[in-house]
Amino acid sequence: MSGDSGEDLAAFVALHGAALRASCVPARYWESLRRKLRGEVFDAGDYFGIMQVEEVDEEEEGDENMEEELKKKPNPGNEPCFKVIVTNENGLQASNPDSIFLIDHAWTYRTEHARQQLLHVPGLLHRMANLMGIIFHGEIPDEGSIEQVLQEMWKYNQTYQLSQGTAEEKVPVWYIMDEFGSRIQHSDQPSFATAPLFYMPQQIAYTVLWPLRDLETGDEVTRDYAYGETDRLIRKCVLLPWVPAEVLDVNCFTPEPSDEHYQAILAENKEKLPIAINPPVYDKDKVFKVFTDIQQVLNSLTHPRFLFTDDEGEADILYNFSHFKDYRKLSEERPEVMLNQFPCENLLTVKDCLASISRRAGGPDGPRWLPRTFNLQTELPQFICYFQQRERRGEDNHWICKPWNLARSLDTHITNSLNNIIRHRESSPKVVCKYIENPVLFHREEVGMVKFDVRYVVLLRSIKPLKLYIYDVFWLRFSNRAFSLDDLDDYEKHFTVMNYVPGVTLKQVHCEEFIPLFEKQYPEYPWTTVQANIFKAFAELFEVASAKPAPFGICDYPSSRAIYAIDLMLKWDTSRDGKRIMQPQILEVNFNPDCDRACKYHPTFFNDVFSTLFLDETKNCNVTRIV
Repeated sequence: MSGDSGEDLAAFVALHGAALRASCVPARYWESLRRKLRGEVFDAGDYFGIMQVEEVDEEEEGDENMEEELKKKPNPGNEPCFKVIVTNENGLQASNPDSIFLIDHAWTYRTEHARQQLLHVPGLLHRMANLMGIIFHGEIPDEGSIEQVLQEMWKYNQTYQLSQGTAEEKVPVWYIMDEFGSRIQHSDQPSFATAPLFYMPQQIAYTVLWPLRDLETGDEVTRDYAYGETDRLIRKCVLLPWVPAEVLDVNCFTPEPSDEHYQAILAENKEKLPIAINPPVYDKDKVFKVFTDIQQVLNSLTHPRFLFTDDEGEADILYNFSHFKDYRKLSEERPEVMLNQFPCENLLTVKDCLASISRRAGGPDGPRWLPRTFNLQTELPQFICYFQQRERRGEDNHWICKPWNLARSLDTHITNSLNNIIRHRESSPKVVCKYIENPVLFHREEVGMVKFDVRYVVLLRSIKPLKLYIYDVFWLRFSNRAFSLDDLDDYEKHFTVMNYVPGVTLKQVHCEEFIPLFEKQYPEYPWTTVQANIFKAFAELFEVASAKPAPFGICDYPSSRAIYAIDLMLKWDTSRDGKRIMQPQILEVNFNPDCDRACKYHPTFFNDVFSTLFLDETKNCNVTRIV
């Protein structure tokens, strides 16, 4: 290798080595890969060909042959079916450092943009329909063809995620390989491996393909669609989009996870639990020094018993935007310092943990105030079993896929497609929750009956005893289009978070204005009764969240205080005595919520919060104790 080439390779490895190692691309291929990427060399055509496969006639073939065919089952879009074979007369040697190939991507997109791109990008729908074996007539995109592509694409989609950038930029990207890459079939004993690679100099993603063994002319190119999954049942579940099966031999009951599960979460979060301390006692008129990096607090807190300091070391109160980790050190060295978070509060604020601890409050389906939720990483077979049971019974099967730990509805998708949900598991850790198909709606004069959600701010003063307050003002968010159980990718119909979407109307209604409007629309449901049920749900949630010691529950640390925002909707349900009721549905619990609207319309908001949490004074603070 020449000196220049060696330097080029070193630079290439500095940029891409971590990704190549993570994808297990053997180092012997890296120099050739560098050259092919730099020169945009697509030489797969010199080694491989695409072959059309005739469907096997069941009556003519024996059972053994049929079984063999099923094992090699091609992408089952509509006919025709294809497979890729080695055509080079010398075959292909895995030891040859040039035996690595680039596959181009035919379509790269984020899920929420898929429909619009199929409608408006010239030639895209036609190409995707051809690639997926969907019959498409004419040049103008039609809704039927678009729907078919949106359904079928989950058999062809691959995904990657950028590791840097804003929260929006880190939302998973989906892509479909070109006709060559998309024709490569699945095998449990694959002959090749593939991996996406983001080539930094061009800012373009490719798929790289390399052999796992030597191949002769005529051998098939296959890859493992469930790569990395060793558990037999999980493999069966992951392969369902291509090999349909019923998952009947699984109990869809999801018990609370084991103690080890919570201990692993604690270790992963690198949180160090505090030692036991005595509750600090402060002088009656003490003025507390507050260290904070939250601009809303700096702008709004004017209470005379709180002063800001830039010196974290002299602060009495740490009010941090980011998560605090080393409670042990703080409890040992400065036990009297109060802070705005609790150890292990992620059991409330991370969606999979919220679902886990909530099971303490309900039977096999969990409490009535939480939509049925499954963790796609750990409860995939149970979810598929539950989905298929509902399907057989003819029950509604709309679900919402959410990342464990992203806010503002990012990377959140509504679907009734099992394939879609199974594949979303590959992009980032997600939960899937039963979508509320019968929400209580609110009449907007200019729009019609729309979805709405309600946000309450709750103040957690202590765990033992459990002291929980509600801020007396609540906030409302509305969809911009009339609700119906279709157009599932229409954000303004199905979502209510509009304040982060540019160019979209944000409907504002103050809670004092909302209550009479709501009661006029639903005279049999006074808001005081609805709200009492909401508070009952909140109380139950915090009771189960604090019922066990850390790390299985929120830690009882006497110097901790916190505010959370709880988002909820109301759905129509039937009570045990057969009455139609509005059942609260807790959607999520938010750590350090955005309090911009609270400060804008209620200038005393942070004075009230600090008085309640740090002074234990609640008079005239617009709070109500619910536990």
